[in-house]
Amino acid sequence: MTGTQLALLVVTSLTAAINVGIAAADLAGARFVLANSAEVGVPRSWLPRLAVLKLAGAAGLLLALFDAALRPLGAAAACGLALLYLGALAFHLRARVLYNLAFPGFYFATAVASLALTVSS
Repeated sequence: MTGTQLALLVVTSLTAAINVGIAAADLAGARFVLANSAEVGVPRSWLPRLAVLKLAGAAGLLLALFDAALRPLGAAAACGLALLYLGALAFHLRARVLYNLAFPGFYFATAVASLALTVSS
């Protein structure tokens, strides 16, 4: 296994895992999710849909990891997650909620890293 392949495996697995985790928190209506979404102006009714998008992105990433023929799906999934978190960053900035900007920023960074590694492998 080359260094790029190892990086792809580690980063993409991390990206998928954190998206499954935050999607579960969205679906469970975790207190921190509800408080944050209210603070940045995301309607509660959006949370299940956002969770489905996160789960779909994670599934696409994992499927592409285990079948090279599905790499375009992995790239699309990573791109979709990056756009989702770019939107989250925009909502935080619009609402001037900067104290926890690192969370969507980290999720965005992992999605972009997964995209870059998927495209380069």
